[in-house]
Amino acid sequence: MSWRSEHIWIELITGSRKISNFGWACILFLGSVGFFLVGTSSYLARNLISLFPYQQQISFFPQGIVMSFYGIAGLFISSYLWCTIAWNVGSGYDRFDRKRGIVCIFRWGFPGKNRRIFLRFLMKDIQSIRIEVKEGISARRVLYMEIRGQGDIPLTRTDENLTPREIEQKAAELAYFLRVPIEIF
Repeated sequence: MSWRSEHIWIELITGSRKISNFGWACILFLGSVGFFLVGTSSYLARNLISLFPYQQQISFFPQGIVMSFYGIAGLFISSYLWCTIAWNVGSGYDRFDRKRGIVCIFRWGFPGKNRRIFLRFLMKDIQSIRIEVKEGISARRVLYMEIRGQGDIPLTRTDENLTPREIEQKAAELAYFLRVPIEIF
């Protein structure tokens, strides 16, 4: 989502609060709870999941231990996903102000000393807008802003599946707004 005027362009960046992350976190949580309950049921030798009748076919050693391990590992990964969703890691904005000649890039990170990632630089230091295209099985199209003395700053997420036309249009509009050239790699 973005907002534009004659002198200001603000691009809002969605972070980890995506529908797919909510779905994966729920599926992983429910699956890992199931694995953990099956492993615990085999250890206690009684049924903890009332949906399925308990059968003596799963012995605690080695199947129950492995099921419990997978359940615990899944709960850790699920809690990591839920924390990134709660903290909204990766969200923020890109603000291009032609009137002041300043570009501000803000992102939320993980809690701690560097939770707020804030970059500010002058527009005259922008050398170009760069499109990096990697085709193949895992196709990747990323838009970068090349800054003199600071290197490349990514403007789109690597998992943002933009079509070639969309990324070219976005790069062309931004390059026109910033009055810089476009490079394609």
